[in-house]
Amino acid sequence: MRTVFLGSPPFATPVLERLVRSRHRPLALVTLPDKPRGRSREVEESELVRAARGHGLAVFQPTDPHAPEFLGELRTLRPEVLCVASYGVILKPALLELCPQGALNVHGSLLPRWRGASPIQAAVLAGDAVTGVSIQRIVLALDEGDVLLAKERTIGARETSGDLFASLAVLGGEALVEALDQLEDGIATFTPQDPTRATYARKIRKERGAIDWTKPAVELERAVRAFNPWPLVRFCDPKGRELNLLAAQVVEGDATAAPGTVLEANQRFVVACGSGALELLELQAAGKRALPAAEFLRGARISKGEKVGTPPTHPK
Repeated sequence: MRTVFLGSPPFATPVLERLVRSRHRPLALVTLPDKPRGRSREVEESELVRAARGHGLAVFQPTDPHAPEFLGELRTLRPEVLCVASYGVILKPALLELCPQGALNVHGSLLPRWRGASPIQAAVLAGDAVTGVSIQRIVLALDEGDVLLAKERTIGARETSGDLFASLAVLGGEALVEALDQLEDGIATFTPQDPTRATYARKIRKERGAIDWTKPAVELERAVRAFNPWPLVRFCDPKGRELNLLAAQVVEGDATAAPGTVLEANQRFVVACGSGALELLELQAAGKRALPAAEFLRGARISKGEKVGTPPTHPK
Protein backbone atom coordinates (compact mmCIF):
# COMPACT_ATOMS: atom_id res chain seq x y z
CA MET A 1 0.00 0.00 0.00
CA ARG A 2 1.03 3.61 -0.50
CA THR A 3 1.73 4.78 3.06
CA VAL A 4 3.00 7.89 4.79
CA PHE A 5 4.40 7.43 8.31
CA LEU A 6 3.82 9.96 11.10
CA GLY A 7 5.73 9.48 14.33
CA SER A 8 8.19 10.65 16.95
CA PRO A 9 11.12 8.82 18.57
CA PRO A 10 11.86 6.66 20.36
CA PHE A 11 8.68 4.56 20.05
CA ALA A 12 8.24 5.23 16.33
CA THR A 13 11.77 4.27 15.30
CA PRO A 14 11.43 0.45 15.44
CA VAL A 15 7.99 0.76 13.85
CA LEU A 16 9.44 2.68 10.91
CA GLU A 17 12.33 0.23 10.57
CA ARG A 18 9.87 -2.64 10.25
CA LEU A 19 7.65 -0.75 7.83
CA VAL A 20 10.48 0.01 5.40
CA ARG A 21 11.25 -3.72 5.21
CA SER A 22 7.68 -4.54 4.20
CA ARG A 23 5.77 -4.26 0.96
CA HIS A 24 4.25 -1.07 2.43
CA ARG A 25 7.48 0.95 2.42
CA PRO A 26 6.45 4.51 3.33
CA LEU A 27 6.60 7.28 0.77
CA ALA A 28 7.70 9.76 3.45
CA LEU A 29 8.17 10.40 7.16
CA VAL A 30 6.28 13.19 8.89
CA THR A 31 7.70 14.10 12.29
CA LEU A 32 8.02 17.05 14.64
CA PRO A 33 10.68 19.71 14.05
CA ASP A 34 14.04 18.82 15.61
CA LYS A 35 14.80 20.43 18.97
CA PRO A 36 17.98 21.73 20.63
CA ARG A 37 19.83 18.92 22.43
CA GLY A 38 22.67 18.49 24.88
CA ARG A 39 24.64 21.15 26.71
CA SER A 40 25.37 23.03 23.50
CA ARG A 41 21.63 23.33 22.81
CA GLU A 42 22.31 22.85 19.12
CA VAL A 43 19.52 21.54 16.93
CA GLU A 44 20.24 17.93 16.00
CA GLU A 45 18.38 15.44 13.86
CA SER A 46 16.44 12.87 15.86
CA GLU A 47 17.20 9.16 15.59
CA LEU A 48 13.95 8.78 13.63
CA VAL A 49 14.93 11.40 11.06
CA ARG A 50 18.37 9.82 10.69
CA ALA A 51 16.79 6.41 10.16
CA ALA A 52 14.39 7.74 7.54
CA ARG A 53 17.12 9.57 5.63
CA GLY A 54 19.28 6.46 5.84
CA HIS A 55 16.53 4.57 4.01
CA GLY A 56 16.21 7.29 1.41
CA LEU A 57 12.79 8.49 2.57
CA ALA A 58 11.52 12.02 2.13
CA VAL A 59 11.26 13.77 5.52
CA PHE A 60 8.72 16.45 6.39
CA GLN A 61 8.85 18.34 9.70
CA PRO A 62 5.97 20.83 9.60
CA THR A 63 5.22 22.99 12.63
CA ASP A 64 1.54 22.56 11.69
CA PRO A 65 0.70 19.35 9.80
CA HIS A 66 -2.76 20.78 9.04
CA ALA A 67 -1.45 23.81 7.17
CA PRO A 68 -2.90 23.96 3.62
CA GLU A 69 0.56 24.11 2.02
CA PHE A 70 1.70 20.94 3.76
CA LEU A 71 -1.54 19.10 3.05
CA GLY A 72 -1.04 19.96 -0.59
CA GLU A 73 2.42 18.37 -0.52
CA LEU A 74 1.02 15.22 1.04
CA ARG A 75 -1.71 14.94 -1.58
CA THR A 76 0.89 14.90 -4.34
CA LEU A 77 2.21 11.63 -2.84
CA ARG A 78 -1.24 10.03 -3.24
CA PRO A 79 -1.05 7.96 -0.03
CA GLU A 80 -3.73 5.34 0.57
CA VAL A 81 -3.32 5.30 4.35
CA LEU A 82 -1.49 7.24 7.07
CA CYS A 83 0.42 5.17 9.63
CA VAL A 84 0.86 6.83 13.00
CA ALA A 85 3.03 5.93 16.00
CA SER A 86 3.51 8.36 18.88
CA TYR A 87 3.37 11.40 16.58
CA GLY A 88 2.50 13.84 19.37
CA VAL A 89 -0.10 15.86 17.46
CA ILE A 90 -3.86 15.34 17.56
CA LEU A 91 -4.96 14.74 13.98
CA LYS A 92 -7.85 16.84 12.67
CA PRO A 93 -10.32 15.94 9.89
CA ALA A 94 -8.15 17.61 7.24
CA LEU A 95 -5.53 14.88 7.78
CA LEU A 96 -7.83 12.02 8.74
CA GLU A 97 -9.81 12.41 5.52
CA LEU A 98 -6.80 12.85 3.25
CA CYS A 99 -6.40 9.12 2.46
CA PRO A 100 -9.01 6.64 1.18
CA GLN A 101 -8.22 4.29 4.10
CA GLY A 102 -7.89 7.04 6.70
CA ALA A 103 -5.22 6.75 9.41
CA LEU A 104 -4.06 3.78 11.48
CA ASN A 105 -2.48 4.26 14.90
CA VAL A 106 -0.07 1.95 16.74
CA HIS A 107 -1.24 2.18 20.37
CA GLY A 108 0.73 0.67 23.27
CA SER A 109 -2.07 -1.21 25.01
CA LEU A 110 -4.87 -3.68 24.42
CA LEU A 111 -7.70 -1.26 23.73
CA PRO A 112 -10.08 -0.27 25.18
CA ARG A 113 -7.89 -0.75 28.26
CA TRP A 114 -5.58 2.21 28.81
CA ARG A 115 -6.64 4.77 26.30
CA GLY A 116 -4.64 7.97 26.61
CA ALA A 117 -1.13 9.35 26.85
CA SER A 118 0.74 6.80 29.01
CA PRO A 119 -0.71 3.31 28.50
CA ILE A 120 2.55 1.46 29.12
CA GLN A 121 3.18 3.08 32.51
CA ALA A 122 -0.48 2.61 33.44
CA ALA A 123 -0.34 -1.13 32.79
CA VAL A 124 2.69 -1.52 35.08
CA LEU A 125 1.17 0.67 37.80
CA ALA A 126 -2.04 -1.38 37.76
CA GLY A 127 -0.18 -4.67 38.04
CA ASP A 128 -1.53 -5.95 34.73
CA ALA A 129 -0.22 -9.41 33.84
CA VAL A 130 -0.67 -8.85 30.10
CA THR A 131 -0.38 -5.90 27.77
CA GLY A 132 0.20 -5.47 24.06
CA VAL A 133 -0.37 -3.24 21.07
CA SER A 134 -3.49 -2.33 19.12
CA ILE A 135 -3.78 -1.11 15.54
CA GLN A 136 -6.78 1.18 15.54
CA ARG A 137 -8.42 3.50 13.06
CA ILE A 138 -7.96 7.08 14.27
CA VAL A 139 -11.12 9.04 14.95
CA LEU A 140 -11.66 12.43 16.55
CA ALA A 141 -12.43 10.94 20.00
CA LEU A 142 -9.29 9.93 21.93
CA ASP A 143 -8.26 6.32 21.14
CA GLU A 144 -11.88 5.30 20.49
CA GLY A 145 -11.47 4.09 16.90
CA ASP A 146 -12.27 0.56 15.78
CA VAL A 147 -9.47 -1.97 16.28
CA LEU A 148 -8.11 -3.82 13.26
CA LEU A 149 -5.57 -5.98 15.06
CA ALA A 150 -4.10 -6.54 18.53
CA LYS A 151 -1.07 -8.48 19.74
CA GLU A 152 -0.48 -9.51 23.37
CA ARG A 153 2.60 -10.05 25.51
CA THR A 154 3.03 -10.82 29.19
CA ILE A 155 4.58 -8.31 31.59
CA GLY A 156 7.56 -9.70 33.47
CA ALA A 157 7.69 -9.38 37.25
CA ARG A 158 10.79 -7.13 37.07
CA GLU A 159 10.10 -5.32 33.79
CA THR A 160 10.18 -1.54 33.78
CA SER A 161 8.22 0.76 31.52
CA GLY A 162 11.44 1.31 29.61
CA ASP A 163 11.75 -2.42 28.98
CA LEU A 164 8.14 -2.66 27.84
CA PHE A 165 8.38 0.47 25.73
CA ALA A 166 11.21 -0.98 23.66
CA SER A 167 9.54 -4.37 23.32
CA LEU A 168 6.12 -2.99 22.38
CA ALA A 169 7.64 -0.71 19.74
CA VAL A 170 9.04 -3.77 17.97
CA LEU A 171 5.76 -5.64 18.41
CA GLY A 172 3.91 -2.59 17.13
CA GLY A 173 5.93 -2.65 13.92
CA GLU A 174 5.02 -6.28 13.35
CA ALA A 175 1.36 -5.60 14.09
CA LEU A 176 1.23 -2.61 11.76
CA VAL A 177 2.65 -4.55 8.81
CA GLU A 178 0.23 -7.42 9.46
CA ALA A 179 -2.68 -4.97 9.61
CA LEU A 180 -1.63 -3.33 6.33
CA ASP A 181 -1.34 -6.76 4.71
CA GLN A 182 -4.93 -7.50 5.72
CA LEU A 183 -6.12 -4.12 4.51
CA GLU A 184 -4.44 -4.51 1.12
CA ASP A 185 -5.67 -8.09 0.74
CA GLY A 186 -9.26 -7.05 1.45
CA ILE A 187 -9.62 -9.22 4.56
CA ALA A 188 -9.37 -6.55 7.27
CA THR A 189 -12.04 -6.58 9.97
CA PHE A 190 -12.46 -3.53 12.21
CA THR A 191 -13.97 -4.30 15.62
CA PRO A 192 -15.68 -1.53 17.62
CA GLN A 193 -14.35 -1.06 21.14
CA ASP A 194 -16.55 -1.86 24.13
CA PRO A 195 -16.89 1.49 25.94
CA THR A 196 -17.88 -0.24 29.20
CA ARG A 197 -14.37 -1.75 29.41
CA ALA A 198 -12.50 1.47 28.72
CA THR A 199 -9.87 2.76 31.16
CA TYR A 200 -7.75 5.88 30.81
CA ALA A 201 -4.05 6.57 31.33
CA ARG A 202 -3.40 10.16 32.29
CA LYS A 203 -0.23 11.95 31.27
CA ILE A 204 2.73 11.30 33.58
CA ARG A 205 4.11 14.40 35.29
CA LYS A 206 7.39 14.61 37.17
CA GLU A 207 5.79 15.15 40.57
CA ARG A 208 4.23 11.68 40.43
CA GLY A 209 7.69 10.25 41.07
CA ALA A 210 7.76 11.60 44.64
CA ILE A 211 7.29 8.55 46.86
CA ASP A 212 4.56 8.25 49.48
CA TRP A 213 5.72 5.75 52.09
CA THR A 214 2.19 5.41 53.51
CA LYS A 215 1.15 3.45 50.41
CA PRO A 216 1.39 -0.36 50.31
CA ALA A 217 4.76 -1.77 49.32
CA VAL A 218 3.15 -3.56 46.38
CA GLU A 219 2.01 -0.25 44.89
CA LEU A 220 5.38 1.39 45.46
CA GLU A 221 7.27 -1.45 43.78
CA ARG A 222 5.04 -1.08 40.73
CA ALA A 223 5.63 2.67 40.70
CA VAL A 224 9.40 2.11 40.75
CA ARG A 225 9.09 0.03 37.57
CA ALA A 226 6.40 2.19 35.96
CA PHE A 227 8.33 5.44 36.36
CA ASN A 228 11.64 4.04 35.12
CA PRO A 229 13.21 5.60 33.04
CA TRP A 230 11.10 8.73 33.67
CA PRO A 231 10.31 10.50 35.94
CA LEU A 232 11.89 7.97 38.33
CA VAL A 233 10.67 7.38 41.88
CA ARG A 234 12.42 9.73 44.31
CA PHE A 235 12.79 9.88 48.09
CA CYS A 236 14.91 11.65 50.71
CA ASP A 237 17.33 9.78 52.95
CA PRO A 238 17.44 10.58 56.71
CA LYS A 239 19.86 13.44 56.02
CA GLY A 240 17.51 15.02 53.47
CA ARG A 241 19.48 14.04 50.38
CA GLU A 242 17.24 13.30 47.40
CA LEU A 243 17.76 9.91 45.76
CA ASN A 244 16.36 8.12 42.73
CA LEU A 245 15.09 4.61 43.36
CA LEU A 246 15.78 2.50 40.27
CA ALA A 247 14.85 -0.98 41.49
CA ALA A 248 13.05 -2.46 44.49
CA GLN A 249 11.20 -5.53 45.68
CA VAL A 250 8.46 -6.25 48.18
CA VAL A 251 9.57 -8.01 51.38
CA GLU A 252 8.09 -8.77 54.78
CA GLY A 253 8.41 -6.01 57.33
CA ASP A 254 7.63 -4.95 60.87
CA ALA A 255 3.90 -4.25 60.90
CA THR A 256 4.33 -1.98 63.95
CA ALA A 257 6.89 0.31 62.30
CA ALA A 258 5.76 3.68 60.99
CA PRO A 259 5.89 4.15 57.21
CA GLY A 260 9.31 5.42 56.14
CA THR A 261 11.17 3.76 59.01
CA VAL A 262 14.45 2.11 58.05
CA LEU A 263 14.17 -1.55 59.05
CA GLU A 264 17.56 -2.70 57.73
CA ALA A 265 20.61 -0.71 56.62
CA ASN A 266 23.50 -3.14 56.57
CA GLN A 267 23.78 -5.28 53.44
CA ARG A 268 20.09 -4.73 52.70
CA PHE A 269 18.21 -1.43 52.64
CA VAL A 270 14.64 -2.11 53.81
CA VAL A 271 11.99 0.52 54.55
CA ALA A 272 8.57 0.12 56.19
CA CYS A 273 5.55 1.10 54.06
CA GLY A 274 1.84 1.57 54.69
CA SER A 275 1.62 -2.21 54.48
CA GLY A 276 4.57 -4.52 54.01
CA ALA A 277 8.09 -3.27 53.37
CA LEU A 278 10.20 -2.33 50.38
CA GLU A 279 13.76 -3.49 49.84
CA LEU A 280 15.62 -0.82 47.91
CA LEU A 281 17.87 -2.59 45.41
CA GLU A 282 19.43 0.15 43.28
CA LEU A 283 19.79 3.86 44.04
CA GLN A 284 21.23 6.96 42.45
CA ALA A 285 22.15 10.32 43.94
CA ALA A 286 21.99 13.43 41.76
CA GLY A 287 24.90 13.52 39.33
CA LYS A 288 26.20 10.15 40.51
CA ARG A 289 26.21 6.67 39.02
CA ALA A 290 23.61 4.12 40.01
CA LEU A 291 24.69 1.86 42.90
CA PRO A 292 23.50 -1.47 44.31
CA ALA A 293 22.06 -0.95 47.79
CA ALA A 294 24.95 -2.65 49.63
CA GLU A 295 27.52 -0.42 47.93
CA PHE A 296 25.41 2.69 48.51
CA LEU A 297 25.01 1.91 52.21
CA ARG A 298 28.76 1.60 52.76
CA GLY A 299 29.14 5.34 52.28
CA ALA A 300 25.68 6.62 53.22
CA ARG A 301 25.82 6.24 57.04
CA ILE A 302 22.19 5.31 57.42
CA SER A 303 21.05 3.47 60.56
CA LYS A 304 18.18 1.18 61.42
CA GLY A 305 15.32 3.13 63.01
CA GLU A 306 15.95 6.36 61.10
CA LYS A 307 13.27 7.77 58.82
CA VAL A 308 13.35 8.37 55.08
CA GLY A 309 11.03 10.94 53.59
CA THR A 310 9.23 12.28 50.56
CA PRO A 311 10.87 14.97 48.42
CA PRO A 312 9.01 18.24 47.88
CA THR A 313 6.89 18.43 44.74
CA HIS A 314 6.25 21.42 42.57
CA PRO A 315 3.12 20.60 40.55
CA LYS A 316 2.33 22.79 37.59
